[in-house]
Amino acid sequence: MKLRQTLLCMLLAAALGAALPAQAAEDPEVARLSRRLSTLEADPSLNTFGAYERLQARQAIQALAEAGRRDRDGAYYVAERRVQVAEIVARSQAAQREVDRLDRERSDLLVEASRRDAERARAEAERLRLQAQMQAEEAERLRAQAAADALAIQDADAALATVTDAQTAKLNAAREREAALARQEAELVGGGKLPASRREARGEVFSLGRDAFAAGKSSLGGGAATQVRTVAAYVEALPAGSVRVEAQAGDAKLAQRRAEAVRDALVAGGTPAAKIAVSGKAGKGDKLDIVLGQK
Repeated sequence: MKLRQTLLCMLLAAALGAALPAQAAEDPEVARLSRRLSTLEADPSLNTFGAYERLQARQAIQALAEAGRRDRDGAYYVAERRVQVAEIVARSQAAQREVDRLDRERSDLLVEASRRDAERARAEAERLRLQAQMQAEEAERLRAQAAADALAIQDADAALATVTDAQTAKLNAAREREAALARQEAELVGGGKLPASRREARGEVFSLGRDAFAAGKSSLGGGAATQVRTVAAYVEALPAGSVRVEAQAGDAKLAQRRAEAVRDALVAGGTPAAKIAVSGKAGKGDKLDIVLGQK
């Protein structure tokens, strides 16, 4: 069904594209937007993505070409934003596919490396670390580009306030893909999986398991230390407005030391110390949450 919808979008886009050349020759704004969209569709690394968004952009350019003088400003604004959204969605989907491919390749190589002797396995792991570092740098570049495009997306949201619920869901899905990319980037850089999280009014809350600390101890266990390092990478990939570490234990002093140990691990992972607040309190059961406040 999804393939059929994609093919239908491509056929409609081709039909719309065939109707534009004569009008584009007379209208420089229509021509400029058509060239941008044609460049996107001619790029073999991007032209299989964002078919629905490209179709909407074609329709908006067609509406601009046919708009009367009174409606022209509004039609141009919508067409410009439609083309921007098509470009952003295509880049995001292409980046997601590349991240998935690299993740599968990395997993396959790790399985193969486990069958070799220890020395060869260490050499292969180092190669993968360098590859992951380069991928993290590329992901950071994409994140910076996404941040630069955020204002354009906000303008597009205002211009498209009257569109259908289906289109609104499309834009929300684009934001979810950005957050998912940040999570994958964090796990790639941090070398582990993010702990379980939940969304609350105060922000995104990550909870460490009860085995994060030995009984009566304030030192992080090996697995928990990796999780905290991955949270620090996530904070760097998708910056939070604030970071708060909240610990609970049978003894308030022990809870405070545990909160401070997590703070130190976050700082070691790259989170600015000035951004982190800690608190520890006495209570039944051991508990530790890392709360990422919204900007």
